Amino acid sequence: MTALPRPAPETGDPGRPEDTIAGSARAPLARPHILVVNGRKVRNPVFVIGAPGAGTEMLARAFKRTPGFHMTLGQRWVLPVVQAFARTPSLARGHPEAAATVLRDAFAQGWQVGPDCCLGCTQACREAGGTPGNQPCIAERDISRYGDASPELLYCADSLVDAFPDARLVQIVRDGRDVVAGMLADPRALAWFRPGFVNLDAEVTHPLLGVDSAPDRSLWAGSSMAGKCAMRWRATIRLMARLRSKLSPQQLVTLRYEEMIRQPLTAGRALSEFAGAEICPVEPQLAGPPREPGAWRRLLTAAQAAEVENIAGDELRRVGYGG
Repeated sequence: MTALPRPAPETGDPGRPEDTIAGSARAPLARPHILVVNGRKVRNPVFVIGAPGAGTEMLARAFKRTPGFHMTLGQRWVLPVVQAFARTPSLARGHPEAAATVLRDAFAQGWQVGPDCCLGCTQACREAGGTPGNQPCIAERDISRYGDASPELLYCADSLVDAFPDARLVQIVRDGRDVVAGMLADPRALAWFRPGFVNLDAEVTHPLLGVDSAPDRSLWAGSSMAGKCAMRWRATIRLMARLRSKLSPQQLVTLRYEEMIRQPLTAGRALSEFAGAEICPVEPQLAGPPREPGAWRRLLTAAQAAEVENIAGDELRRVGYGG
C-alpha cells in the first residue's frame, strides 16, 4: 500500500497506510485499570477512528464479522458519553483520570452481552452484525476481543488510551473533498452545525468544529456549510497527526480509504498484522452515500470545491490528495 508523505512540522500528516513512524510513546496514567467484562479481562481493545464518512463503519464491519471480536458502533451506553466529550472538549482537558474512568464505565456497560444488549444500538451496528437488533450480535462465550467504532470517537482518543493503555487504534484517512460531499448528504453530520448544538463561545478551542484560533472563529462564522465541513475534515487530519506523534507503531496504524476500496485483501492483511488476529476481509460498500473515490467531482459545485480548497488545500496536498 502506498505510503502517505511525512508530516510538516506545524500540523503533520496522519501516517502511512501500512504502519506508522515511531514517535514518543504517550505515557499511561499512573494507575492502570484492567476492565473485566462478561467475566473476561479486556485486552488490546481496538478502536476505529476517522472523519464522518471516512470509512470507519466499513472497517468496523470487518472487525465485527471476525470470530471472537465484539465490535460496537454507537452502543447506547457509549455513544452519549463519546458525544459529550466531542461537544464539550473542556470536560476532558485537565481531568485525564476522570475522563478515563467515565469511558471505562461506559464500555463496561456497552460491551455487556445479554438478552436485550442490542436494543437501542444504532442501525449501523445492527447492519454490521447482520442481526435485527432484538437479539445479541455475538454469544458471550465466543468473545475474545473487544472494540468500538462509535461516531466522534476520534475526539476522545487521548482519553481512550488513558482508559485502556494497551488499546490499539486504527485511523482511516480519506480525500477531504469526498468527505465533505458525504457530510453534506448526511443529516447526522450536519446536526453538529445547528445553532446552539455546540456552545463554541464556552470553549477555548473546539476540535470537532475545526476551531483552533481566533482566525478560525472568524473563518467558521463566514463559511458556508461546505466550508464548515472542510474545517472539520482539516481538524481530523491534524488530530490524527498529533496522535501519531504520541503513540507507537504498535498502538496506532493509519489506513487510506481509497486503497481499502481498491485493495481490500491488502488492507485486510495490514489490519490482521496490526490487530494480532485474522480479521475478515474489508468489504467495500458502494451503495448508499457516495463511496467511490472522486465522487466529489460530480457532487460538489464549483464554488463548494473552491471553498474546500481554500480552507483545507494544504492538508489535502499534505496527505496526497492534491489532484
